[in-house]
Amino acid sequence: MAPEPLVSIGFIAKRTGNAVSLIRYYANEGLIPFVRTSGGNRAFPRSVIRRVSFILIAQNMGYSLAQIKSLLSTLPDSRTPTQDDWTKLSTVFNQHIDAKIAALTSLKTSLEGCIGCGCLSLERCRLYNNDDKVAARGSGAQLLDDNVQSQFLISNKK
Repeated sequence: MAPEPLVSIGFIAKRTGNAVSLIRYYANEGLIPFVRTSGGNRAFPRSVIRRVSFILIAQNMGYSLAQIKSLLSTLPDSRTPTQDDWTKLSTVFNQHIDAKIAALTSLKTSLEGCIGCGCLSLERCRLYNNDDKVAARGSGAQLLDDNVQSQFLISNKK
């Protein structure tokens, strides 16, 4: 198989509708592969266009760059990802989406009662957070945050 043709950072920026600085940032963060030309410029496999699009979609869905990097690490850097490669990634991504849907459904259901922050239902919170022990872990809905994070970690290990 012939190596994938390389394109400039400007080409990637134009095709994805983003600033060159954003493409450079993604490259520096290890989200997209690149090589240096003999002149020291960055050159990118053309398939990086799909990766950048995936990054933008995932960010819009609330994924952190660390989570996106973990997902993208399943794709090969040395060749254009195949349909099978993207299918495997989408399977993992779909598991994450399902976990997010479950967490959002749980939040929607619990908004009428307690959302794990200790402020809405003192009677119910005694079951989950007796004497407000969770407060030592920081502000915000710590129990809810734990549920969302654990769902991501569980689905990421599959």
